[in-house]
Amino acid sequence: MTEDLTASYVGIDVSKIELDIAIDKDGEYWRAGNDDVGIQCTVGRLKIIRPVLIVIESTGGLETALMTELYAAGLPFALVQPGRVRDFARSIGLLAKTDKLDARLLAHFGEAVKPAVTHLPGAAEQYLNALMVRRRQLLDMLVDEKNHLASTCLSLRPKVEVHIAWLEDELAQLDRQIEEQIQAVPHFKEKQAILRSAKGVGPVLCAKLLSGLPELGQMNRKKIAALVGVAPFNNDSGRRRGKRRVKGGRADVRQVLYMATVAAARSNPAIKPFYQHLLKQGKLKKVALIACMRKFLTILNAMIRDMQPWRLSSPSPA
Repeated sequence: MTEDLTASYVGIDVSKIELDIAIDKDGEYWRAGNDDVGIQCTVGRLKIIRPVLIVIESTGGLETALMTELYAAGLPFALVQPGRVRDFARSIGLLAKTDKLDARLLAHFGEAVKPAVTHLPGAAEQYLNALMVRRRQLLDMLVDEKNHLASTCLSLRPKVEVHIAWLEDELAQLDRQIEEQIQAVPHFKEKQAILRSAKGVGPVLCAKLLSGLPELGQMNRKKIAALVGVAPFNNDSGRRRGKRRVKGGRADVRQVLYMATVAAARSNPAIKPFYQHLLKQGKLKKVALIACMRKFLTILNAMIRDMQPWRLSSPSPA
């Protein structure tokens, strides 16, 4: 009985209100609230079962509290992308979809695919990332309100302008809070000095790399590029050679890196000539920028790996 339990794979389907938990493809199943009581109860039961792996589908942040408690309890879990799980479901002919079936599917996916265990970043990284997420939310609201202003009737425009001013003030305060957090954590401060030495790396990209890409400097160039989503994947079959495309990765990091690369393509002494060279070869601008993103990320990865600031003869990208 003990051996069967220790070989268990658990799938947890997370929604805003509830958690659906399934042990293996056809084992025990229960439902709990996605709140403090429900999560603690679930973690307690899983500690008794001690599964090989707990598989959780990414749901836009609804799974964060659960993952934090699983990590604190020392239970191994893997956060997987929904697309991978749905492709797996179609491959085994499972077309029906309910919360219970999704939990069973996640357990089956874990047993068959055995995805890598997810390791949460430290508390400082999580807090800095929360600040960066909130910054993105404020920016989105600010853009929306500025767009609304032109189409708002004259009598109501002052109210919109007041809200815009409030959002701008909140954004400025948040930027100061982000900088204070970086200065308060020694390894953040040290890495910031290294990253900011490269032209094109501003405070936003620096903070995003520190919070959203803690693996920077710990992986080789191919793995870090794939993790961010700037590594091209082959699309060949027989004699056909299809276009290679980038896919997957951390969209939030990639978006900030893209804007920084646009600036670097104008001023960075390593990225600018590389960009111009690609354009002369006939590459489309967007294709050239993606290649520059990959090169820029590779250089920054090597800088953090060696803990060395920018120099024109950049570190060897292993």
